[in-house]
Amino acid sequence: MRKLRDRLRKINGKGYKAYKEIEGRYNFGDYTLFIEHVQSDPFAPPSACRIVIPNMFPEEFYLNESRKVAFEDYLTRVFYEAASRKSKRRGSGKSGIITILKPSQQILKRSSVMANENIEARFYVGLPAHGRKIVAKEAEKIFFEILPEIVEKSLKYNKAEHKKILEHVKIAEDADFIRENLRKHGLVAFVANNSILPRESGISEKPLRKAIPFKSPDSLEVEFECPNRSVKGMGIKEGVTLIVGGAYHGKSTLLDAIAKGIYNHVPGDGREFVITREDAVKIRAEDGRYVANVDISSFISRLPNGTDTTNFCTTNASGSTSQAANICEALEVGAKLLLIDEDTSATNLMLRDRRMQELVPKEKEPITPIIDMIPSLRNFGVSIIMIAGGIGEYFDVVDTVIMMDEYVVKDVTEKAKKIAMKFASMRKREKPREIKVRNRYPLPETINPYIKEKVKIKAPDMSKLQFGKYTIDLSKVEQIVERGQVKAIGDILHKIAGDFKYKSIREVMDEIDRKIIAMLPPKGEYAEPRKYEVAFALNRLRSLKCRQKS
Repeated sequence: MRKLRDRLRKINGKGYKAYKEIEGRYNFGDYTLFIEHVQSDPFAPPSACRIVIPNMFPEEFYLNESRKVAFEDYLTRVFYEAASRKSKRRGSGKSGIITILKPSQQILKRSSVMANENIEARFYVGLPAHGRKIVAKEAEKIFFEILPEIVEKSLKYNKAEHKKILEHVKIAEDADFIRENLRKHGLVAFVANNSILPRESGISEKPLRKAIPFKSPDSLEVEFECPNRSVKGMGIKEGVTLIVGGAYHGKSTLLDAIAKGIYNHVPGDGREFVITREDAVKIRAEDGRYVANVDISSFISRLPNGTDTTNFCTTNASGSTSQAANICEALEVGAKLLLIDEDTSATNLMLRDRRMQELVPKEKEPITPIIDMIPSLRNFGVSIIMIAGGIGEYFDVVDTVIMMDEYVVKDVTEKAKKIAMKFASMRKREKPREIKVRNRYPLPETINPYIKEKVKIKAPDMSKLQFGKYTIDLSKVEQIVERGQVKAIGDILHKIAGDFKYKSIREVMDEIDRKIIAMLPPKGEYAEPRKYEVAFALNRLRSLKCRQKS
């Protein structure tokens, strides 16, 4: 501590680069501070620091992997909140700011806090300056007053917080238990009774106040005996499930909650026990996206200009070709549950009605719509949950129909089947094509993060990733929930690029699945993405080229 204070006073008033002299390890008695990388100037990204402190928390908080991830998540949240309250700007640029990776409503594995024998917190400090001159007095206040208060609040055990922490880790443990047991019950998703699904607004993740609590129809209700509680709710079975109802009655809200159910949620979120299988992927049309060497011939047999759909490439995909590519790319990396919203889908890939079939004969139409591909998808082991606001033709091919009526859920499966019999479809069933998934082997040199011999990987927000000369558009990859996931995606793509010389996308993604944080450098800026989002980012890299194998 004395050494750090002496060094700060020695460099007071000097140019900002003199802060480099404080890099090192400092003993603060009950914890150790590491100043690992000092920013180049007050406007650059803040300086990387970490604290290591003996773990004095009860072992029940981290006695298994579920609880451990949730416990680390909890500490990150408390550190973030304490730092947000205590730190403030103290000069130019980012001077005075103390921050840690910002958490969302989801409980994720992150690199910000690691709990084992010790607790290690990785965070960032904006070292104070006026202009570009060092202000040692303000830096001393950060390291000797504010930071110890944050440590006291977030990294030391406080008995008064015991119950709150325990509930946080138990909820995650029970959510993981349900997810691990969905297949055993023949389910793809589960929505607990009394869940609050609507959000405050389109830009807020917080639950909507005075929302109607979710209640399962009796016919679909199941119960899970979890390690810490019993939970009842609606089980969505394997197969094809349709979500129907009028506009603004909650269809998209339900599907969005199911899409986010691949993650655990914090207590009070309202979606704590909305649980979805880990292999669920949200699929949509994505006009203008880049596609590299994907076999979309199962859905689109040919194109008028002679483009090969077994090895399809484009820099500007249409709605139907992009959605077909999204499905094939998801199946390629092992997705077995597709989540589809009619509103964000290509109409011609969803359905061709009888009148259009009569006007445009099949020999003139290369697309086999999803409704006719369902038998092949079933044979491939794929389930679908789909919003259908205006395409009742799907009543003929679905297993379950759920109606949202002013946010009240009803099982209308039998009614839908009776309607299908009463009003028989006049459309011609098209012979389904076999689902073809070809292994693709990216050319490593086409995954290049360098600009003028320097690695350029930046994640400005959740919607885009700068990777070398290219910006990858992730705005339509809807299951990314934190910027830290985008940063992790960029750095893991750089790390694994060479592996594709001998291995396919699927092989590499299976190898990195649930290991991404462990594979990356020990920095506090990562939240773990799934392998699906890593693959989807790779597929959208506009320099990517692949070779195919059956």
